[in-house]
Amino acid sequence: MRVVIAGGHGKIALRLERRLADRGDQAVGLVRNPDHRADVEAAGGQAVVCDLESAGVDEVVKVLEGADAVVFAAGAGPGSGAARKDTVDRAASALMAEAAERAGVRGFVQISSMGAGAPPGEDADEVWAAYIAAKTAAEVDLRGRDLDWTILRPGGLTDEPGTGRVLLGPPPLPRGSVSRDDVAAVVVALLDEPRTAGRTLELVRGDVPIDTAVRAL
Repeated sequence: MRVVIAGGHGKIALRLERRLADRGDQAVGLVRNPDHRADVEAAGGQAVVCDLESAGVDEVVKVLEGADAVVFAAGAGPGSGAARKDTVDRAASALMAEAAERAGVRGFVQISSMGAGAPPGEDADEVWAAYIAAKTAAEVDLRGRDLDWTILRPGGLTDEPGTGRVLLGPPPLPRGSVSRDDVAAVVVALLDEPRTAGRTLELVRGDVPIDTAVRAL
């Protein structure tokens, strides 16, 4: 399987690239900064420099040629302002989805966030509100596409070692955290299970083995 990963240098993406490479799949990580290519390659992926904030859809379509699936794991990241939450978390996702449609790549897993799909709390600061609004808009855009999409909303992300056990299901789930290792493992399982297409799922730490949790959907 050839999987193109937007946000290829992100913490989840690097873990995902390693998992895919270890089982013989081809992971293609899109990076904005050429200096990040070495990290993607060290994880077993193929690095492609493509700035999704400035690229046109035709450029992205060329990158997607021959792919079996897309994973949108990009994000503006800590320290970015409200404007970049929109240009990365919303607009770049829509760009990838449009390119996937044009390239005939049907599989699309979007990593969103718990809290998306509802207005932010009244006490939310401007940047968090912009982030949730961007993730919500990206989800709405994806649901309108002719793709076999799956939306995954993880809880609070940690760098703890994965446990391989989660709570995964349609919203709402209880708020909680989840390791980036386990998020990457769940994405792999979703890519392997086409019957999860068309589902919006939330994910936190739990007691159910990942494969069992995905099959139970």
